[in-house]
Amino acid sequence: MDKPVYNRVKAVLAEKGKTNKWLAEELDMNTNTISKWCRNDMQPRVETLFQIAKVLDVDVRELLVSTK
Repeated sequence: MDKPVYNRVKAVLAEKGKTNKWLAEELDMNTNTISKWCRNDMQPRVETLFQIAKVLDVDVRELLVSTK
């Protein structure tokens, strides 16, 4: 069975032409953590989603997979 996808961090990074390393530096976080988010092995906290949205200049809703 396929692993569920909850966030679009990897897709939005690609759309913006940014890398995991860049995001890790912007958020002052470990690149392994960013990588886990991009693989949907781990999910960022809600507060962190808002930080990610701010540095990527997107609406926070763009970082989540829609349920509708």
